[in-house]
Amino acid sequence: MVRKNIKNQANRPIGIFDSGIGGLTVANAIHEVLPNEQLIYFGDTAHMPYGDKSPDSIKYYAIRISQFLLEHDCKIIVIACNTASAIAYEVVKDFVGEKALVVNVVDPVVKEVTQKKIKSVGVIGTKGTIKSDIYAKKIYLLNKNIEVKSLATPLLASMIEEGFFNNKISRTIINSYLSRPRLKKIDALILACTHYPLIKKEIQEYYEKNILIIDSAKVVANYVYDLLKKEKLLNTTKNLKQHFYVSDYTNSFEKSTKYFFKNKIHLEKISLWK
Repeated sequence: MVRKNIKNQANRPIGIFDSGIGGLTVANAIHEVLPNEQLIYFGDTAHMPYGDKSPDSIKYYAIRISQFLLEHDCKIIVIACNTASAIAYEVVKDFVGEKALVVNVVDPVVKEVTQKKIKSVGVIGTKGTIKSDIYAKKIYLLNKNIEVKSLATPLLASMIEEGFFNNKISRTIINSYLSRPRLKKIDALILACTHYPLIKKEIQEYYEKNILIIDSAKVVANYVYDLLKKEKLLNTTKNLKQHFYVSDYTNSFEKSTKYFFKNKIHLEKISLWK
């Protein structure tokens, strides 16, 4: 993951992309841990959700967005989408080469889980993420004693994108998924979609704090901090001007930004597929 020949330009921005608003949870967590860093965020709302797209399509979107972030001189690209991380991480890493660091949201979480005393962990995410079986495979490689129980929860990302969270509708859908037999007798639950921290409170209420809820956004933010520190790429000068781009403007996206950033975020619509 570490590239040896990256120019030591600590003032270069951090690039983050996702299929929609979910990656804002990662952007916010990174902003809290690294307040001096400039963020360039791209939400591919025109193609959301990635979980229902073909692997070839996801790889194509991910490469084109990565190209866009490289054009903005990003020193690191964070793939803030579990589906894209599972399917397109290797091709993005090869495409980016030594121009920037590349981080996915799966590996930091797997490392976190395997370092805890957990016997059984549940994983909820999109169809694409769950079908890839990426968490089970990677956890098994590091700790063969942890049982992984994966469940696709396809309605959740779309529900959150439409602004349905922290209400009666969202609780009904969440409880329906979490009550499935597949998730019985787990010690921890991985929120394997960066949208899901927005419903973390509701998930905690369902389990009544009896299990560990693993929030990928915070784990990834700390991982990014450690990596940039190791590579001596931490920005020491304040640069608070953030840039947020979307491939298709939606009212729900702009409304959701208020949950993360105090200042109003200006969304700029830009098409990368003209």
